[in-house]
Amino acid sequence: MLAISLLAGCSIPGVYRIDIQQGNQITQEMVDQLKPGMTDKQVRFILGTPLIIDSFHTQRWDYVYSMDKPNEPVQSKRLSVFFEDQLLHHFDADIPAE
Repeated sequence: MLAISLLAGCSIPGVYRIDIQQGNQITQEMVDQLKPGMTDKQVRFILGTPLIIDSFHTQRWDYVYSMDKPNEPVQSKRLSVFFEDQLLHHFDADIPAE
């Protein structure tokens, strides 16, 4: 009976839910600053520390961001940066317009 009461409490109207942000916030302005030939340190200065550096693919950094607001669909952004000899070779971005 107690468990049913607790579960029912989760759906009470008017209960405040917080926004949940995860990852690196990525903006179009940040992506616009990226130029092939930049060093990995310059990229890190612009974008910050990558969320994922795969030990099997050390020449690729992944930046992922998601925002979960109550009563709205989850917004997510992704940016993958690829290096050759510690210089930016290219990047692949999925940054929706805000």
